[in-house]
Amino acid sequence: MLPILQDGTYRPDTAIDEIADFIADPVKAADFPQTILRFRNDKAARQVGLADLSDAAWIGHFGRFAPLPDNQPQPLALRYHGHQFRIYNPDIGDGRGFLFAQMRDSAGRLMDLGTKGSGQTPYSRFGDGRLTLKGAVREVLATEMLEALGVPTSRTFSVIETGEQLHRGDEPSPTRSAVLVRLNHSNIRIGSFQRLAALRLHEETRRLVTYTLRHYFNEEAGPDAPARLLALVAERTAKLSASYMIAGFVHGVLNSDNINVSGESFDYGPWRWNPTWNPGFTAASFDESGLYAFGRQAEAIHWDTVQLANALLPISTEDALISALDGYADVYQTQMARHFCWRLGVTGRSAQQDQALTQAGLKALSASQTGIDAFFHDWRGGALRKAGHTDRYPDEFFGEFRQLAADFDSIQPSAKGWWAREKPCSMLIGEVETIWSPIASDDDWSLFNGKILEIREMGQNLNPERIEW
Repeated sequence: MLPILQDGTYRPDTAIDEIADFIADPVKAADFPQTILRFRNDKAARQVGLADLSDAAWIGHFGRFAPLPDNQPQPLALRYHGHQFRIYNPDIGDGRGFLFAQMRDSAGRLMDLGTKGSGQTPYSRFGDGRLTLKGAVREVLATEMLEALGVPTSRTFSVIETGEQLHRGDEPSPTRSAVLVRLNHSNIRIGSFQRLAALRLHEETRRLVTYTLRHYFNEEAGPDAPARLLALVAERTAKLSASYMIAGFVHGVLNSDNINVSGESFDYGPWRWNPTWNPGFTAASFDESGLYAFGRQAEAIHWDTVQLANALLPISTEDALISALDGYADVYQTQMARHFCWRLGVTGRSAQQDQALTQAGLKALSASQTGIDAFFHDWRGGALRKAGHTDRYPDEFFGEFRQLAADFDSIQPSAKGWWAREKPCSMLIGEVETIWSPIASDDDWSLFNGKILEIREMGQNLNPERIEW
């Protein structure tokens, strides 16, 4: 389990300099007509020593992109390829974002400050490099909710409205614009390795393997470095897949350029929370085949991880890489049970017991089509495992689960405070639209601010220590 991250001091560390010559291009941020601060994540900023910035300094760094002290003198747009809906695309890269700064957090981890909507780069193609304000609001809501639910995720660090009117085909236009800054552990993607393999840059691939092992896994490269890296990434991505499922989350676009080597979820577009345990539920209207449907996310992320193996093949051996992938399924099943019991607020006596409870719970959820968030809220700490709660959770569906749950201990009392609320904290699409509507019509941010407070309170009541990732 990771330690609770305490306040940190600002410690710049531009490790990207080790590989910038072959993985990035210096770029300039757009010059925005306005810079109106809409969201600053002081909780995250404290962990990297930036919470004491005044609002004016914050806007200067994260709206005008003045360099942070002793940090990157100029933003870097990262180069990568990737499979998009299983079709290889060499014409991608940071098209509306860049790596702005790097630093160590209070746990000593290398962290990146990256952007979204910061202007055009060499990889923008025909895009304007901008982000809608609604897109930024949606990303804040997604990352806050995922963090509370124990999913390894980037954190939305800042949102600044930029005063431009954008035209988009998927929402009413013109619409307001914003620039977003996210904090995450890595911006090195599976697609970063795919690009090097496609260009046959094998020495650069070795250097990227060394960089990734050193800065994201605290290991130095040995003779089996590519296979070792693949095994670590497979473990992290399996954990990510499991955490998505227990959170009831659908990312929507699990392309290989959207999977990073640290196993963090990031880059939120057409995400959704699944109302019920429906494996076929999709987030993106353009995902007509259901490739990235709720129940296929583990398969999709594993497929992406196999593409990393393919990219590493020129500097490794097939047997070593196949062996490195072998653990994905077992880690996924184990983590499904760990996350399930963590969110439920119970602890068993063995991994087998945890898995049996998880299987019974998911079977009941699927058969009854009970709301996922309501289930975990109502049963938190095993609150309904005793007989007599058959109106909402009939024994026809939940009898086996109730019987198994009787042998579990509660992590914390369930009938007081937060868990006595009638309704769970959820983030279904209807609520997203409800939160956005007063912002769009009256510049009223009260529902948005209230939801952030509610989500964070839920996270504190789930467990102040984040589940291991």
